[in-house]
Amino acid sequence: MQSQIYIGLAIVLPLIGTIMIWMSGNRPNQREVVTIITAGLTFLCVLQLLPPVLAGEQPELRITELLPGLELAFRIEPLGMMFALIASFLWIITSFYAIGYMRGHHEPNQTRFYMCFAIAISSALAIAFSGNMFTLFIAYEVLTLSTYPLVTHSQTDEARRAGRVYLGILMSTSIGLLMIGVIWTWAATGTLDFTPGGILKGKIDDGLVIVLLFLYMYGIGKAALMPIHRWLPAAMVAPTPVSALLHAVAVVKAGVFTVLKVIIYIFGADFLTETGASVWLMYVAGATVLLASLVALTKDNLKARLAYSTISQLAYVVLAGALATSHSLVGGAMHIAMHAFGKITLFFCAGAIMVASHKTEISQMRGLGWRMPFTFAAFLIGALSVIGLPPLGGSWSKWYIALGAADADQLIFIAVLMISSLLNIAYLIPVFARGFFGPREEEQAQMANGHDEAHDDGGHYGAEQEDHDATHVVSGKRIAEAPLFCVVPLWITALGCLALFVYADRLYNMLSPIVK
Repeated sequence: MQSQIYIGLAIVLPLIGTIMIWMSGNRPNQREVVTIITAGLTFLCVLQLLPPVLAGEQPELRITELLPGLELAFRIEPLGMMFALIASFLWIITSFYAIGYMRGHHEPNQTRFYMCFAIAISSALAIAFSGNMFTLFIAYEVLTLSTYPLVTHSQTDEARRAGRVYLGILMSTSIGLLMIGVIWTWAATGTLDFTPGGILKGKIDDGLVIVLLFLYMYGIGKAALMPIHRWLPAAMVAPTPVSALLHAVAVVKAGVFTVLKVIIYIFGADFLTETGASVWLMYVAGATVLLASLVALTKDNLKARLAYSTISQLAYVVLAGALATSHSLVGGAMHIAMHAFGKITLFFCAGAIMVASHKTEISQMRGLGWRMPFTFAAFLIGALSVIGLPPLGGSWSKWYIALGAADADQLIFIAVLMISSLLNIAYLIPVFARGFFGPREEEQAQMANGHDEAHDDGGHYGAEQEDHDATHVVSGKRIAEAPLFCVVPLWITALGCLALFVYADRLYNMLSPIVK
């Protein structure tokens, strides 16, 4: 009974918080306190569900049965528990960050932002706790609709165009493909429950498994497989806290989480291996990993580069699911957590740079690291985790996915992972390097102008002029970080990347039952 209460509270509390945020709209301090308290209480409710899950239980909450085999119900297994922990914890961190960012950047419509964010978290938790594909589908659609106002937050023409792309791709794929797959599954099996080993074996012709898998994989548009990925870069017009929500907290994580749920509990890993139905998905995911990384190399805008990085990293999880081995599935699940902390750190850093220096292009950031050393140091930690280098969390998830490729005798995908890591280095490390190596471009211009003026005066470049130039350089290197509400959260998530490396065994042990 207690578990049922906590499941209900975890989903409902953000909705109650939404109402209270709306009522506090004219009082910004109260509004933000309500947001943080709601986020904290939600996380505590999720934490209460962790001990029974670790003990092997699967807490349930059944709401109603609409039709035979079509039930609105929640049931928590280890994969959903992990996703719920990530979403609820990062909501707290993102709320603090949003205070610094939204105020520092003087963003309009802040009340609407916090309201929609809370609804999105409620939807994400409903997805995490879903006991069947019907419940998950409903929560999936609510998540799409609740994040649309966040993508169009600024209300500019560019934001509206991005919103149309966002909503158009995600709604058309979910209704035009995913819903058909869900209905087909229900008609074939009489149930949509998430069942260990899957529900489709013996219920569908082997030749049709590929078709059904296609409907699911491309119907889950939030997984951003190419060529239905355009919504994700388009959504980067949104404020940085929204980007953090999209990339790390809820949206894309809901996508790849759903991919793993479908593969493990609807199709079943053994069934996919027996039929060979997922071979095509391996190559699509592998191609997405490499192509998205290559596109990222061409982007000068930092958030655009990170967006294509996310597309590549999501494809790791899809690849892990397609390989359908015990190592790959656990590694893919671990990568959801590892990428969440690494990528949210990178986006927090991008937002902090924008707030402090109003720079968005990587080419503009030369020497900026001397002014923002804490931000750039955190960026390096997040980047190394995404690359997959020890002692950071991303190394473990990539290791297990590589082991899964070896188990499946798909050695080509080990090469894909290695090449991808090299490409990760090529598009992430230069951001850090540009920040610390070489003077800022403005300083170079100032120095050049000073020398030119000295030559115009007959070549007398006196001590006074030297002191003037030195002052420019020193002042350019003075620490000028974003507000603490921005800097502290990005360091919490950066340290989270380190913690995930140290405690990866606990995460692995929690997730290992999903393949038993």
